[in-house]
Amino acid sequence: MPRDPAAEQLNEYKKRTKPGALVLTGNGVPIANKQSSLTVGPRGPILLQDFVLIDETSHFDRERIPERVIHAKGAGAFGYFEVTHDITKYTRAKLFSKIGKKTPLVARFSQVSGESGSADTSRDPRGFAIKFYTEEGVWDMVGNNTPIFFVKDPLMFPSFIHTQKRNPATHLKDADMFWDFLTLRPESTHQVLILFSDRGIPDGYRFMHGYGSHTFKLVNEQKETIWCKFHFKTDQGIKNFEPDKAKQIGANDPDYSIRDLYNAIATGKYPSWTFYIQVMTQKQAESFRWNPFDVTKVWPHKEYPLMPVGKLTLNKNPDNYFSDPSPDKLLQGRLFSYGDTHRHRLGPNYQQLPVNCPYKLQRAAGSARPCDRRAFTRAARPIVTIPSTRTITAKRHCSGAVLDDGAKSRLVRNIADHLKNASAFIQERALRSFGKVDVELGKRLTEALRKSDAKIHAAGISANL
Repeated sequence: MPRDPAAEQLNEYKKRTKPGALVLTGNGVPIANKQSSLTVGPRGPILLQDFVLIDETSHFDRERIPERVIHAKGAGAFGYFEVTHDITKYTRAKLFSKIGKKTPLVARFSQVSGESGSADTSRDPRGFAIKFYTEEGVWDMVGNNTPIFFVKDPLMFPSFIHTQKRNPATHLKDADMFWDFLTLRPESTHQVLILFSDRGIPDGYRFMHGYGSHTFKLVNEQKETIWCKFHFKTDQGIKNFEPDKAKQIGANDPDYSIRDLYNAIATGKYPSWTFYIQVMTQKQAESFRWNPFDVTKVWPHKEYPLMPVGKLTLNKNPDNYFSDPSPDKLLQGRLFSYGDTHRHRLGPNYQQLPVNCPYKLQRAAGSARPCDRRAFTRAARPIVTIPSTRTITAKRHCSGAVLDDGAKSRLVRNIADHLKNASAFIQERALRSFGKVDVELGKRLTEALRKSDAKIHAAGISANL
């Protein structure tokens, strides 16, 4: 039976390598003997003067980039973006300057909280980050496979991520940590419902949507500001895993999503996504009924319809994952943290990595013009006065979620299977929170938890709001 392209990677590399190629040290000196170290006689001690040994060991000690705190495990590929519709009335960024314009890019998909060794089929949001190599500089568009996020204040971000990691006392995942935080923050409820829905476990990276999540700022030639949301809709269609199937594949092939993306590109089945935007004027933002810059909420599609812009296609696998890392920026207000983590993991010259620096394309274009940040920037802070939303209930945070009967049953089962491991008082708090979203959801979760012998004392049901 023929092996897939990922399994044949080393054999393909061997075919491309010239016979008799020399093995070299890091500074290009040929190695005469790669079979043994220099010693004092056949049984004597190792000699410190063995440059080949020292060079080999020093490279080995430093060859792995430290694991990310979040988005640790992922897969990347190169490709291009092609403009198919005119949006120049909204932005003067050259990336979108004319129909048919192609811009090279690299995309990285990842798990948000999963560790480097975690299974690709775990229930976890997926990162969806793209680096566009434009003539105005590199533009990083970052987000997830969901249009919203768990928290809206960057101060809460470290605390949230800690709840998704291991308990430092036990070094185990902890249901109390997970649910204690989420049930105290009603703005997280919508994202929690998405996480435990069918879309919580995508069937690989090719079959999921991507979202910029944040509200971005566009500036047109008239220097008018337009607020914007980014959407990437998969052209392959949405496919997800049932929990039992996900566990089976995770046990047999924990790198399923990485392998699937690599093999699809290697066999010419180039995945693509259609790029859309939603736009909101300054006047609309000032009068909108909730904070349009709140990353825990969506913009209703009926009021702000999706407008097609272009198509993203991935057609080249990376040659080396360790020379082609890609930053995964997410929340606004963490710009210092991203640069700081890059310097910690990659060193102060992280922008000189081929995948990160813009100079290759700028030189090819014959000009190294600095990027005009006014043309295309992220909204750093709301510029309109928005009433406080701290007292808004979970119902307000979960607008737009529509599920059929089967999807509702699976949602209840998925939440109950995870929530049953939390302490009873946290379960009761969760039931009250979900009951504020929908009475029936609260009732069905209560019944599911009682069937699992959870020691709950209150139904946690409240009226629909």
